[in-house]
Amino acid sequence: MKTAMAIAIVVFAGSAGDVSLTKGMKQVGVISVIVPRAFASIGKRVLTNKFFLVGVVFMAVSFFAFLAVLSWADLSLIIPATSISFVVSTVGAKLILKERISRLRWAGALLVSLGVALISLP
Repeated sequence: MKTAMAIAIVVFAGSAGDVSLTKGMKQVGVISVIVPRAFASIGKRVLTNKFFLVGVVFMAVSFFAFLAVLSWADLSLIIPATSISFVVSTVGAKLILKERISRLRWAGALLVSLGVALISLP
């Protein structure tokens, strides 16, 4: 039970982090030029964006939960189970970021879900 709970934390916190970071970076704007003079301005915009900061916190929670579950469960279970985050992130992109998801991507998400279900069988 604790393995399933930790994997759920990894999946949902990681997906929330991905969606938050994406939303924050879209608010920051396109970073098209990488010159030393622009780093300070870009850095300030990034580090003061609340969605970016929330995303970093979610990603940290996901990472530390991942480390914890690695200490007690088999990697051959953890990696496939956490891949369900692709599906959760796709749903988050649709609902929160209002992205248009093609049928092909939905089919891919469905295949990932089926693969996770197969791996999870006893």
